[in-house]
Amino acid sequence: MHDHPIIKTLPSHMTSLTPSILLPDSLKLAQNMFEELRLQGTDGIGITRLAYTEQENAALGIIARHARQMGLDTASDAAGNLVISLRGKDTSLPALACGSHMDSVPQGGNYDGAAGVIAGIIALASLHARGARPHRNLRVYALRGEESAAFGKPYLGSSALLGRLGSADLALRQHGSGRPLGECMRACGINTTAIADGRCLLDPHTLAGWIELHIEQGPVLDTCDIPLGVVSAIRGNFRYPSITCMGESGHSGSTPPALRHDPVLAAADLLSTMEKHWQAHLRNGEDLVMTSGCIGTDARTHAIAKIADTVSFSFEARSTSSGMLERFQSEFLAQCARISAQRGVRFQMGHKDTTPPVQMDPQWEARLCTIMKAQGVGFMQLPSGAGHDAAVFAAMGVPSAMIFVRNQNGSHNPREAMRMDDFISGCETLTRMLINFM
Repeated sequence: MHDHPIIKTLPSHMTSLTPSILLPDSLKLAQNMFEELRLQGTDGIGITRLAYTEQENAALGIIARHARQMGLDTASDAAGNLVISLRGKDTSLPALACGSHMDSVPQGGNYDGAAGVIAGIIALASLHARGARPHRNLRVYALRGEESAAFGKPYLGSSALLGRLGSADLALRQHGSGRPLGECMRACGINTTAIADGRCLLDPHTLAGWIELHIEQGPVLDTCDIPLGVVSAIRGNFRYPSITCMGESGHSGSTPPALRHDPVLAAADLLSTMEKHWQAHLRNGEDLVMTSGCIGTDARTHAIAKIADTVSFSFEARSTSSGMLERFQSEFLAQCARISAQRGVRFQMGHKDTTPPVQMDPQWEARLCTIMKAQGVGFMQLPSGAGHDAAVFAAMGVPSAMIFVRNQNGSHNPREAMRMDDFISGCETLTRMLINFM
């Protein structure tokens, strides 16, 4: 790890705290890309760009066009992701990759995912404009399907690329339309045969590392008034996208409590009990969050004066500790069994998704800290509560690091915001990180 000559040839009057190696018009270029993506993806309230849809295809097209205009090469990989590259001197060396995803949740924000892709383009375009010829290929991946909103499973583009999807995953149904994932992928021009077989479409040994810039999707950096973050770990999770609690319908006035089999109260009992377990773990200093983000009775049959016969809900827990996740899942299943026996209901769990927690590469994490100190930008180290494609690359043995940019008003909502000066600081860090390892 050493400073690249491109930094050493900067004007001598610039100190280590002030020089920029970005294109002078980087801010304008980034703003233009963000604005075009906003106009393309708006649903009138927020951004809706679901995985393997025409909206995602159009966004990838916008990004590819801007990248080509900046002199970069573009191509689609075997999993349908967009790959933007700057050719190196020795193409036999493992490539250095950065990037993020292009899909969104329904009525989401304009920076979640896209910020990392645009930052990668700004970094490579800046190096290209300065005549830098890296030793190895540099790549920006604009990945598909990171969000779980469309099919109930995250990291689809990176997982397909690295052999972590199979035929069962391709049978997952798109929320709303009910179309299988495999069918949606094929409609986007992707050959799913190798994906269905779980074949690795990109040998992880051909990557020297993965660096992902992303907005922080929580309030920590903004609350602390700190522009950037260095991610130490990404929480893993277990999640049940759709649990159905089945009871027995009845009249709300004439059915006495002792004879009720109320699935709504059973689900409420389960969730409130699990919250008590969660709080106990937090008091013990353990890292854990739990959420039930979807819950409801059947709109076709429910009524104010009727005990529902079913209620469906989701449940997920996240932690940086695999052991913590295993214990909490055991507690969850034990409570399901207790409540089933006590209340005369039955829980139908549906399929479970599991993502193990991952640590970011300590050397790369330390190097990011060094670079941010040299920039004179405020930063802090913190774990990521949200999942990212970096977790997939790290789990496959690719050295991985993440840069967080603070954002306002949270994420996965239309009010998501990001100060552009923070973003440019993140682009600067990303570019210098690429230089140090290229």
